[in-house]
Amino acid sequence: MEETKILISGASGKMGHAVAAAASSRTDCVISAGIDIRTESYADFPIYENFSALTEKPDVVVDFSNPAVLDDLLNYCLVNGVPCVLATTGYSEEQIAKIHKASESIPVFFTFNLSLGINLLVQLAKKAAAVLGGQFDIEILEKHHNQKVDAPSGTALMIADAINQASDNQYHYVYDRHSKRQKREKNEIGLHAIRGGTIVGEHDIIFAGHDEVITLSHSAASKEVFAVGAVNAAVFLKNQKPGMYDMSALIS
Repeated sequence: MEETKILISGASGKMGHAVAAAASSRTDCVISAGIDIRTESYADFPIYENFSALTEKPDVVVDFSNPAVLDDLLNYCLVNGVPCVLATTGYSEEQIAKIHKASESIPVFFTFNLSLGINLLVQLAKKAAAVLGGQFDIEILEKHHNQKVDAPSGTALMIADAINQASDNQYHYVYDRHSKRQKREKNEIGLHAIRGGTIVGEHDIIFAGHDEVITLSHSAASKEVFAVGAVNAAVFLKNQKPGMYDMSALIS
């Protein structure tokens, strides 16, 4: 099998290191280069300050950087016909629209969470919402480390959107409750964020009914699960047609 040449955008960050480590133990892919403002190499591939400095064309770009990089990344991928795996969170609605537009010309793998377990959790939550209907209140609690800047997490929003879409979009979202002095409405999903320490990522979906509570939970013990998912997505994406892809393509 021909190796998939992967470029890591955000190569010098914690997730960049994790992706490099995940790929190093595999025979179906190799990290060919990295992009980061910190260009000191820590493995057997070069790191460039920006996409214009690249001297070799990768098969796929894996991005764990910052939303500010998106325009340069998409421009490079569109000009060179390179698929991309976007795993950065905190995109604006305008940026998400650009991502969807780019997928008309190149394969784009876009998800808020690359964990296989989280994406199974989403499927279970959709099933639970379909079975429980409007009889149970739905609350989503997410916990992350104290360096995470966006809240609620992209994963929490992904879970809420999946439940809402499976429920004919009957819900609206309520973020925290400190400013609300009223009873909870039936057609709302509450989203709550906790930031502290080195928590990698924990998500609880609470279905609270009359005299009973069902909780679906997922906890990530390390960033490795997301790195492995990113590498799996990159290898998958290499030979795909233009379009939008997510973890459902890997677990279906």
